[in-house]
Amino acid sequence: MNPSTLIELPLRYKPWRARHLKLVIRDMGGAARQPEGEHLAHLRGAIDWLCRAQDARDGKSDAGGVAAGWSFEDGWLPGYPETTGYIIETFLAAAPVLGRLELLDRAQRMIDWELSLQADDGAFPGHFGEPGSHPVVFNQGQIMHGLVAGYTQLGRKDCLEAGLRAGHWLVAQQDADGCYRKFEHNGVPHVYNTRAIWALAAMGVVGNEAGFIAAARRNLDWALTQQRASGWFATNAFVPTRHPFTHTIAYAIRGFIEVGVLLGEPRYLQAAEVAARGIMAVQREDGWLAGTYADGWVGHGSYACVTGVAQMALCWLRLAQLTGDDSFRAAARRAIGYVKRTQRLDDEDDVVRGAIPGSAPIWGAYSRFEFPNWAAKFFADALIMDLGDSVVPPVPAAARGRAR
Repeated sequence: MNPSTLIELPLRYKPWRARHLKLVIRDMGGAARQPEGEHLAHLRGAIDWLCRAQDARDGKSDAGGVAAGWSFEDGWLPGYPETTGYIIETFLAAAPVLGRLELLDRAQRMIDWELSLQADDGAFPGHFGEPGSHPVVFNQGQIMHGLVAGYTQLGRKDCLEAGLRAGHWLVAQQDADGCYRKFEHNGVPHVYNTRAIWALAAMGVVGNEAGFIAAARRNLDWALTQQRASGWFATNAFVPTRHPFTHTIAYAIRGFIEVGVLLGEPRYLQAAEVAARGIMAVQREDGWLAGTYADGWVGHGSYACVTGVAQMALCWLRLAQLTGDDSFRAAARRAIGYVKRTQRLDDEDDVVRGAIPGSAPIWGAYSRFEFPNWAAKFFADALIMDLGDSVVPPVPAAARGRAR
């Protein structure tokens, strides 16, 4: 970190505020030290926090969306179209597990908000959807996950129609080699788009759109060219000169898994398995994973990207289901245990109770001084999947028979 950044940090994050100082002091004593409870207790905590994040936008122009999170810098953030899209599937999965049908109504409100944002050409706005925000390929796909769920699980035909328009926009942006170079975060290609392309493949399956499936194959075939012998993926960081966060590594792996399942492509599953085994080999016994990794699974950073730890739990659970190899499940449960120890279930502060930090300690480089909504989402998904040996989101019925 350069000196100018060090000078800027206090002014930006205001650590002297009472709430902020309390959180910093707690992590100075050691991160991930909370008691581990039963899965259901932690799931309730995460879902309740996500409900508060949605309620934080009530009465505003983005009502129905889920706040991107809570940060030292800005407090509750605006509704985030990208992550609201895939939180829809989390609420649909959590409703029967927790016996909370109101989560279905909340998911419907999320869908209604998302549909209100779609442009005539099928694109959704990037970032927070503010005026002038441009579409982003990755965000487009994440929103499409919610549309797939709305159609396949709630029977909403408007979700299918919107999803098909969104998919045609995605296909139109793809280069001939399968890579995306336009409408990309930071203007550079990313292997982790495989997770967004999972939604394109799913929409292709349920909407009977062969062009979507062909585009999904092209993108994953390009992504395969970026995989190294260790299983690690190049071109997978937010910024080309840096190592990818565990967060984006897990995004790439999950995309390979689920597109492999949907399209019956063993080579995609194999790529995912090689990567998942590589990072599993460097997981600590307490479940901790480094914030970033270089080729050869060389970890960097003394912090954990907690979001990525939760996501890797999901990848390992899926591979345990698909391969029958219990070593994946063991790794997933170590990861879940680690994330549990970062979650405060009894905190009197509504902002903190049930939240999952982006990093542990909270000043780590990923989502620094934030509780992002997607961290809680992925943790909830992992708990639900481990509780019932289920899949979140479920594999669409049109693709069943390829799931295991």
